[in-house]
Amino acid sequence: MIRTLFTALLAFVMLSLPAQAQKLSLNEISRYLNTIQSAESAFTQINSDGTISTGTILIKRPGKVRFDYNPPERALVVATAGAVYILDRKLGAQPNTYPLSQTPLSIILARNVNLAQAGMVTGHSYDGTATIVTAQDPKRPQYGRIQMKFTGNPVELRQWVIIDGDGTQTTVVLGGLKKTSLPNRVFSIEAELNR
Repeated sequence: MIRTLFTALLAFVMLSLPAQAQKLSLNEISRYLNTIQSAESAFTQINSDGTISTGTILIKRPGKVRFDYNPPERALVVATAGAVYILDRKLGAQPNTYPLSQTPLSIILARNVNLAQAGMVTGHSYDGTATIVTAQDPKRPQYGRIQMKFTGNPVELRQWVIIDGDGTQTTVVLGGLKKTSLPNRVFSIEAELNR
């Protein structure tokens, strides 16, 4: 009798608890990333030397991202037209430029994200709160990898860590991506240089 009562009570308690979040599949995450057309968020960046920067990120897929850093920094990072531009407004010099394909961020800015592609995902786990996916460009693994953290219900990208080819890590924690309409001109490096 007591055993039956205990079993019934345990079943009741288990049914009353909220559904346990589970590891998201690579297909679910790919679908989610492909729904992001343009979005913005506040961000906190933890640099490899332990310093912290904050700012606003604008994303327009495919291929466009803009990191505006808050003072005292005056840096601007823009990816557009297949290139990444790093501009230090304090110096007023020409930006450093390199191909977007040489950064793991190109994986989530691609026209069609397919994390199930052979050789792309090198890690896929669940930490009890979020699904963690580590990915690299299978054609260019020497340029590093990106480790992304997603929560579910609904699926949302919460942070990423860029691990470049020499092992340097930069973490970006998002304040909550909000879908918005962004004109292409906000990703124009020429407009910034002409200011």
